[in-house]
This record gives sequence, C-alpha cells and structure tokens, in this order.
Amino acid sequence: MLLKQAATQIAPLTGLTPEEVLRLLEVPPQEEMGDAAFPCFTLAKSLRKAPVVIAGEIAVALQTEGMDATAAGPYVNIRFDRNVLAPQLLEEVGSETFGKLQLGQGARVVIDMSSPNIAKPFGIGHLRSTVIGAALYRLYNEAGYTSISVNHLGDWGTQFGKQITAYKRWGNEEMLQADPIRNSLELYVRFHDEAEKDPSLETEAREWFRKLEQGDEEAKRLWTFFVNVSMQEFNRMYERLNVDFDRTLGESFYNDKMGAVVEELRGKGLLEESDGALVVRLDEENMPPCLIIKKDGTTIYPTRDLATAIYRHDVMQADKLLYVVGGEQSLHFRQVFTVLSKMEYDWADHCEHIPFGLMRFEGRKMSTRRGKVVFLQEVLDEAVARALQIIQEKNPNLEQAEQVAEAVGVGAIIFGDLRNNRMNNIDFSLEDAVSFEGETGPYVQYTHARIQSVLAKAANVSRDEQEMDSDTDQMNNPPVAIVGDTSWVLLKLLSDYPAYLEKAVLRNEPSVIAKYTIDVAQAFNRFYHAERIADAPSGVKAFRVKLAEHTAKRLAYNLSLLGVRAPEQM
Repeated sequence: MLLKQAATQIAPLTGLTPEEVLRLLEVPPQEEMGDAAFPCFTLAKSLRKAPVVIAGEIAVALQTEGMDATAAGPYVNIRFDRNVLAPQLLEEVGSETFGKLQLGQGARVVIDMSSPNIAKPFGIGHLRSTVIGAALYRLYNEAGYTSISVNHLGDWGTQFGKQITAYKRWGNEEMLQADPIRNSLELYVRFHDEAEKDPSLETEAREWFRKLEQGDEEAKRLWTFFVNVSMQEFNRMYERLNVDFDRTLGESFYNDKMGAVVEELRGKGLLEESDGALVVRLDEENMPPCLIIKKDGTTIYPTRDLATAIYRHDVMQADKLLYVVGGEQSLHFRQVFTVLSKMEYDWADHCEHIPFGLMRFEGRKMSTRRGKVVFLQEVLDEAVARALQIIQEKNPNLEQAEQVAEAVGVGAIIFGDLRNNRMNNIDFSLEDAVSFEGETGPYVQYTHARIQSVLAKAANVSRDEQEMDSDTDQMNNPPVAIVGDTSWVLLKLLSDYPAYLEKAVLRNEPSVIAKYTIDVAQAFNRFYHAERIADAPSGVKAFRVKLAEHTAKRLAYNLSLLGVRAPEQM
C-alpha cells in the first residue's frame, strides 16, 4: 500500500507510469535509511541528467502530506509519517476485503495435482505435488480465479499389467486383504527383480494390460480391487493433509475419449508410423516424437493426457490448465502442449507445467520399483509424536494436547515443504521440520498461539470506559510513542500482503507466502519483546492490541492458505 502511494506521487516527476516506478522502488537495507528508496539511474538517459541531480530534483518536488523525501546520491530516500499513516494502514489491513485480488477476474483454472499411482503406497515423495497443488488452488481463488482441483489418479497403463502378473504368480487374496498397499508394493518390487532374470515377464505384463483395455473380466476384477483399496488409503492421507478435490478422475476415465483424439490426429495428417508404433513428429521443435499408440496397439500416457486436456477445456470450461508434476516430466508436457498446438488448439498456450524438485529422504531418491519408499503415514505419525513430546514439555497442562499435536506435527511437514522454492531439491529432515525454532511451521503456529495469550491477557486488564474512549481518540491522532519502530515495521509488513500474494500467484510459488508468513511472525516477536502490549499505558494499548489482533488473523489466514491449522493454544 505505502509503496503504491509513493509510486503514484513519484510517477509524474519522472515520465514513468506508477507501475514502472513501483517495480523500481526498493526497500532500504536499514530502517534508519527510510521506508522506501527510488533509484534514478534509469532516468539519466531520458532526462539527460546525472542520476545524482535527478534525485535532488525529485526530492525537492516530492514533499507531500505523510511523506518526506531526501536525496542520497543517486537515490531518493522516502520516509512516511507513521503518525499520519498508521491509523489508515491499521484500518485497511483489518478490513474483510484486504488482500482480495482480481488478477483472474473469475477465469477458471484447472489444477492437476497429487495424482498418485494406484496400488502404490502414498509415500513422502507424493507430498510435493499434493501440498503445492493445494496451496496454488487456494492462492488462485484468493487472487480472483475460480480454481478447480483435479486428482488425476494413475489408474491405467502397463503398470497394471505388471501388478496383475505379479499377483497371479506370487500373490493371493488373503495376503492382499491383510495389508493391501504394502503387499501390492512387495509384488510390484518382486516383479521388477524377477523381470531382470526373466524378460518374458514384461511380455506377460503387456498382455495383461492389453486384456484390461479390451475389457477382460478377470483383469477388470483385479484392477477394480487395486483401485478401491488404494483410494481408502489415499483418502486417509488427504484428510490428514487437509486436502480436498473438486474432481477425482483417473486416467481410466479417458479410455473412451482417446479414440477420438487418435482419429483427429490422423485426420489432420499428424500421425506417422515409426517401427510399428504411431507417433507425432516434433523435429521442428527439437524434441523426440510423441508416442501415441505403441507397437502392441495399446495407448500410452501422452494419448491420455491429450484427451484429458481437451476434456478439461471443452467440458470443464477451463481457461487455464496447470499441471503440478515433478520436473522430470518436463519433456513429456512440452511434447503434449506442442501436439495440442499442432492440432490447432489456440488454448494450448494456456497450458502450463508447474514442475518441482525431487524429495529425498536422508539423501536417497525414493523408488517404488526398488521398494525404497518412506510411507507418508509413518512420517506424519512420527511428526505428531515429536510435536506431542515438545508440547508436553512446554505446556503439560494443555487441554486437547493430542489434537494440537496433530495440527502441529502435520502442519510441520506441510510447511516444511512449502517454505522451499518448489524447484529446489529437498533432503527431508523430520527433526528440522518439527522444530519450534527457526523458519518452521511450529514457530509460526507458536507465535499465533502467543498472540492469543497476549490478547486474552489484554482483555483481562481492567480499563474504565473513559480510558477506552481515550484510547480510541488517541488512535485517530496518535502521538509518536504509540507507533514505535518495531510496531511500524510490523504494520508495514502486514500492509504488503497483497504484493506477496500477487507475486506468489504470478510465479506459481507458494514459498513466497510461506516465507512472508515467517517474516510476519518474526516481526511480531520483535514487537512483542520491544513494546508493551497487554499492559501498555493508556492511549497506547488500543493501537498495539489491534495490531496484535490483525497479526494473529494474518498468520492464521496465511497458514490456512498453505493447508496448515493454527491452534489457539500450544
């Protein structure tokens, strides 16, 4: 808010638009240098003056109510009158509409997220797509879009031929019923171990998948069983992660839609035969051919993704398609989007792959083929147990400690992922994630709970009606003592939320909000230690209590955008 005000005032003096000025404005590295700084280097050519001269001229002209400007070399340092602007800022950050953007103007964005494979465990490696996608879903809604979340289950493909082959050879119904996901994983791992010694297993698996595509009853019965037991496991995980989906449509949903895609590709002269398979060549894009039909006549995931994209645009009426899928699939999505363009779908330009880095556990990449899977349920359980231990040490009399520990432990895992830039590879550390100190979810949650304690204490401090009226009058015309250095820094940070939200959406980067939330928590704790709140003197208390209230609401709201709960007590 403050930077926009400054940009509006500076723009007429520079020949730039307010938006251009806003992009150039900087926040000084030290508070005593001011609240904002405008560099004049870019104006030297157009104004034909030295940047130092330009800065001096702008500083003289930029004297307006609530704002003071001074030249510092080629910079114009700007200081806002906190006593004039603080009441305005406080009222704005507390309004119900604060931070609601209209970037999307109601456009529909379909977000493909999570998408675990049926008959595989929900491992720690699935966490990233799930929580990044869920955060983007909420952030896009906050920015004026209509978000639609889709869980594109991996419930089709050659992997089911492998699963059925393994079950037929080494499995039994009783074993699977006892622990379906773990036993399915064991069968899948054994298939790949045995296939290295017996290549005929791969042929047998392809044949079972071919039967499945043709509607074979036994293949369909086993496939249905794997789907049902997997969904029970997945739904338990989604409930704990505070994740919902608007639509759950697996790859199998598009089986009756792929034929039309193949015929359209053929009709437009895009299909070519290559070693018995059917492909779309992408030589001019410096990409390998996109495989559409395999040699054995079965489909493959690019075929299904083409049908999926067309369905989402035509039936779900999406204006924008986002695919929150690991970075290792970048080539695949480039191929699919390019094929859509070659099919003359102009909306292909609105399809975007949102990649992310690998999740490693103790330095190892996970692989279901080798059985190297860390079950997410076990990680969540351990995180909750550690959180409960810390809570019992810090607050042994806390009511509903188990429920609080669940919110803290699960929240620690979610926040621990989202505070990282999504393109970074993560070497997951449970100990770091659950820590109540540092840049963690529990630290933010604990700060929120601390504010609730401060507000409760403030409510219990007796004040007569005349004193409260005095507080209100002084807020409207506050003396310098009310708006201290730390409270001013915190208030400015709260007012910057819309800019952070916009940046997070434009970059598809939830970490922007996570890091901002950490900054707010840290700013509040500095304020808490430097300025009295609950027992502040008359004329000061109302402002500081209201600032604490708005901070608590911002922390809780931001945590909810990330999928993390904010307990009232810890």
